[in-house]
Amino acid sequence: MSKKRVLSCIQPTGDMHYGNYFGAVKNWVDMQSEYECFYGVVDYHAMTMPYDVKKLRTNTWELILNCVAVGVDPGNLFIQSLVPEHTELGWIFNNFAAMGRVENMTQFKDKSSKSGEGKDGFISVGLFDYPVLQAADILIYKADYVPVGKDQSQHLELTREIANRFNNQVGKEYFVLPETSYTATPKIMSTADPLRKMSKSAGEKHYINVFSDEARIRKQIKSAVTSSETKMSQGVINLLELLKACGHPDRAQTLADMEMAGTLKYSELKEVVADALVEKSAAFTARKNELSQDKKALKNQIKESSARIRAVAQNTLKEVKELVGLLNVKF
Repeated sequence: MSKKRVLSCIQPTGDMHYGNYFGAVKNWVDMQSEYECFYGVVDYHAMTMPYDVKKLRTNTWELILNCVAVGVDPGNLFIQSLVPEHTELGWIFNNFAAMGRVENMTQFKDKSSKSGEGKDGFISVGLFDYPVLQAADILIYKADYVPVGKDQSQHLELTREIANRFNNQVGKEYFVLPETSYTATPKIMSTADPLRKMSKSAGEKHYINVFSDEARIRKQIKSAVTSSETKMSQGVINLLELLKACGHPDRAQTLADMEMAGTLKYSELKEVVADALVEKSAAFTARKNELSQDKKALKNQIKESSARIRAVAQNTLKEVKELVGLLNVKF
C-alpha cells in the first residue's frame, strides 16, 4: 500500500528557536519514515507582515539549512515561491471561501491588531487572505494529514470547508478532507514570561535559538521564571515540557513529583534542562557547520526537490481548472 501523505509548512522569519523545533520541525523529522512528506518553506506567507526585502531570500535559505541540520530530509523540502501553482489555486479558492469565516480567523485578528499599531497602520490584503493560500498549500498536494499545533486547528477547519464547498460545486468528491495530526509537544512558552508563547517577535529573551552556544543557553535557562505562590507554576511546567521534549520524560516526571512533594530545587531543575538543551544544540550546530561547507550543493538539492514536488502541484491545478471550467494551456 502507498504511504499516506503529510503536508506541513513553516515561514522563513529568521532563526529557528526551540518553540519552532519542538512545536513543528521535530515532528517533521519523526514522521518521515512512516509517511510521504512534503515540507514547505512558505516565503509568500512571510510577505503578509512588514518584512525586510533584502532578508527574505537570505532567511529562506537559512531556514532550509536549519531544517536539514536538525534532521529533515532535503528531498522532502520545497520552497513555496518555486511552486507558483500555490498562488493560482489560492485565487481559485478565494471564490469558495466565505468572507465571514476568513474575517473571524483568530490569527488575522491578532496580527492585524499588531500591524495596525505601526506608524502607518497598514494591514495588507495578503494578511487577511493568507488562510485561503494556506488551504491551497495543503489541498494542492491532496494531503491526508497536516501536523499542527492547537493554535492552527482553526485554519485546517477552514481548509476542510473550502474543500467541501469545492466538491459540492463541481459535483465530485475531488479533494479528500485532510485530517489534523496534533504535535506531541504542546506550545513551548517563553522562559522569560511563561504565560506567552516562545516567539522571536517578542524579543531575544523570549526565545532560545536552536543553534545557540552553551553559555547563552545556560544564561537563559538560569534566568527562567519559576517562582509562584502555588506548586507547579506555569514556569516550572514549561521547563519540564522542555526537558520531556528533549527526550527525557522519566527525568521530567521525577522532577515533577519532587515539585509536588515540595523538595525540588529550581536550580537543579534549571541545570538539568540546560544540560539537555546544550546537548541538542551542540549536535545540531555541528551538523549545520558540516552542511555550510557546501551550501551550493544543498541549494541544488532543494531546487531539484522543489521541481519534483511541483509536478504534483501542476497535476492538481490542471485537474482543478478542468473541473471549474477554466482553460488549460492545451485547448
